[in-house]
Amino acid sequence: MQHRVTIRDVAARAGVSAGAVSLALNNRPGVSQETRRRITEAARELGWSPNLAARSLARGPQVHTIGMAISREAVDEGLDALHMALIGGIEHVLSEQSCSLLLHLTTSREMEVALFKKWWQSGQVNGAVLTGVTADDPRIEPTHRLGMPVVAVTHPDLSGPFPAVWNDEAAAITEAVRYLAVLGHRRIAHVAGPARLGSALVRSRAFEAVAAELSLDGHRNLPTDLSAHQGARATRELLGAADRPTAIVYDNDLMAVAGLAAAQETGLRVPEDLSIVACDDSDLCQITRPGLSALSHDPFAFGSEVARCLLELLATGRAESRVSGTPVLVPRGTTGPPRRP
Repeated sequence: MQHRVTIRDVAARAGVSAGAVSLALNNRPGVSQETRRRITEAARELGWSPNLAARSLARGPQVHTIGMAISREAVDEGLDALHMALIGGIEHVLSEQSCSLLLHLTTSREMEVALFKKWWQSGQVNGAVLTGVTADDPRIEPTHRLGMPVVAVTHPDLSGPFPAVWNDEAAAITEAVRYLAVLGHRRIAHVAGPARLGSALVRSRAFEAVAAELSLDGHRNLPTDLSAHQGARATRELLGAADRPTAIVYDNDLMAVAGLAAAQETGLRVPEDLSIVACDDSDLCQITRPGLSALSHDPFAFGSEVARCLLELLATGRAESRVSGTPVLVPRGTTGPPRRP
């Protein structure tokens, strides 16, 4: 594991005293140009940056700052109410402990790792929250090497060495499929997120498992990018098949709404001809007509649990992975028994 690069590390690399390094890096007189050049080069090679937290000690007690990166794609698509509630839950708990959340926009996973390294080595953050975790996520290993306390928002099977906080998505999908089966549906499809995304992977595996357990006919898993456009496209593809499904479960509310519109465009009635369930409940699910049946959870409480887990990790050096809750099915107007032939 890496540690924060200190002035002593730079001094050892340059072969000078810590005092000489301090003079050179603070642009003060007292060292030769050649020594200053050697020290600067050593600092650059080691990735040294000023420890801002240490400098702030003179101004009063240090408080914890937690870092969190948001992808540009999430911002471009608009941070929905669920994401904002998650961030709000994190900030609520941190503010109770006089801590703060540092949010930053990133355009790639490589940029996120570089950002974490900069934050950690300069003392800007005491820990971080890792979101959007994928299978074999390339951020986990280099971030772990930093030695920075991190909590991952994902299932523990995908969090590597980090403690994880997650909703039991597998149990939720299982409940939704069993509910549809009780209504009489035998051809059920799942319009999922990207196959590499942790939450989509967990849901897809659970869907396949429960479909096999119930011996469902013609069940299908269809991966998408979670956009409304892809949700509508996947719906048209499914409904155009000879053995079209009589029920579809969507991985988010946006795709479910788009799927509802696509079904109605083809002349199908919901729920008489097609039942629809959304994995994320939201205001959108409630104002759509008919109202969307959905798997409901509390993202604010989830964010609060993420913050508590990280504060525990900072305080004790360890924290157990934990499930924050299981989304609960809320039936509304888009689910009902399939029409009899």
